[in-house]
Amino acid sequence: MRRILRLVVVLFVLAALLAPASFAGVRMWVGFHDDPSFRWVPDRSERVRGSAELNASIDRLLVQWNLVAKTRPSTATDPFDPAYEFADIDEAVRAAQQNDQEVILTISGTPRWANGGKSPNVMPKRVADFTSFARAIASRYSGRFVGYPFVRFWSVWNEPNLQLFLAPQFNSKGGSVAPANYAKLAAAAYSGIKAGNPRALVAIGETSARGSDKPNGLRPTHTPGRFAELVAKANPRLKFDAWSHHPYPFNPNSRPSQIVKWPNVSLASLPRLDDNLKTWFHRKSVPIWITEYGHQTRPEDSLGVSYATQAAYIQQSISIAARFPFVQMFIWFVYQDDQGQPWESGVYTQNGTPKNPSPGRFSASARPLDPRNGVLSVRRGTLTPLVNLYTRRYCATDPTGTSIGMTWRVYRGSRLIAVDQQTSPLRIDCTISARLRFKVAKGQTYTATFALNDRSGIILNRRVTIVGV
Repeated sequence: MRRILRLVVVLFVLAALLAPASFAGVRMWVGFHDDPSFRWVPDRSERVRGSAELNASIDRLLVQWNLVAKTRPSTATDPFDPAYEFADIDEAVRAAQQNDQEVILTISGTPRWANGGKSPNVMPKRVADFTSFARAIASRYSGRFVGYPFVRFWSVWNEPNLQLFLAPQFNSKGGSVAPANYAKLAAAAYSGIKAGNPRALVAIGETSARGSDKPNGLRPTHTPGRFAELVAKANPRLKFDAWSHHPYPFNPNSRPSQIVKWPNVSLASLPRLDDNLKTWFHRKSVPIWITEYGHQTRPEDSLGVSYATQAAYIQQSISIAARFPFVQMFIWFVYQDDQGQPWESGVYTQNGTPKNPSPGRFSASARPLDPRNGVLSVRRGTLTPLVNLYTRRYCATDPTGTSIGMTWRVYRGSRLIAVDQQTSPLRIDCTISARLRFKVAKGQTYTATFALNDRSGIILNRRVTIVGV
């Protein structure tokens, strides 16, 4: 198959010839998780576009292995094996790219052929089968194949600290087994995803906000803190790029600032979780991705909050997350209420009516955090700082290597101090680079603007804040 003229985008910024840039706490991916809205309803393309218009920079989609591979593939690592059913995911990822958005794919759920005919929450008999699937899907979205967008963000399993999603949590003697099993799943998926796409960023965890750590009862569960600790105990050298968590409030009407008893983990508990993750996994830093959060509304749910309160909680929850420098992502669940999904936390009702003022509050909260307009620290005295820009929209139409034109301007305050034009080739991951020409002074803050254009006349505008250090 031909190598793709790739796709991808967003804007984050990294840099060279400078001190490492720190974006978390300054910039954060903010978006929605809503599979029905983005994959299955007739007006799904309009809903993806609507999420982008609310300044969502990322969409999360859940990919269920048991549904994608209902029968065993002949060549499981082949991203185009006819046993795989990826059509709706392909379409959703393309729609996100067309709207200049990133995507995070969460892979979860075991097919019956892989676990002896059991339910999707039961481990595969051979984790190598999960590795093969992870490699296949990551390869499909690696940017190497024409028409199949590059996917940068991935996560492994959904809420594995709950019996509902990973069973058993405890063995017949009451001993904990799910964390060690999850450590195997995470290692298998990480290996497969990186083999399929070395540029991918992989989160593990995807933990639910609370649990009991009790083996008895109808729904045995682990608390997220204890689960993470036992995962690390099972494999303290487990490889991952971030830990993902769902810090929902314990009750639909509880405030985002709710304090809960450790080892349950709410938004307010994230610093303690992060400190412990660094200790348990022997790391200097552990980024955290919030891959689900939301507040249901009334009258759709009798225990929900009013539309006005939901709007206030959207602003508060995003603000709390953005204050933590280790939080890199915040996903609201969901974009629009759906009849087949009994969770009414959308910012739109089932018929598409805005739950005013929630959509506007989401948009206003997400806009200043957009990683596509990044913040960069540059060593003082640097004469030609290099800025990397992620321009995913161009990858919807332009092949790798296409020259992207730009006019860049650098301002110190309101004063224009440098301006130039140049071109940059579109890379396989849809990034382009710009070499600015001005001397960076310590303690000074600069604004660099970029007017970008491709051969089709599509214009993108980016703005990067540069801080001299």
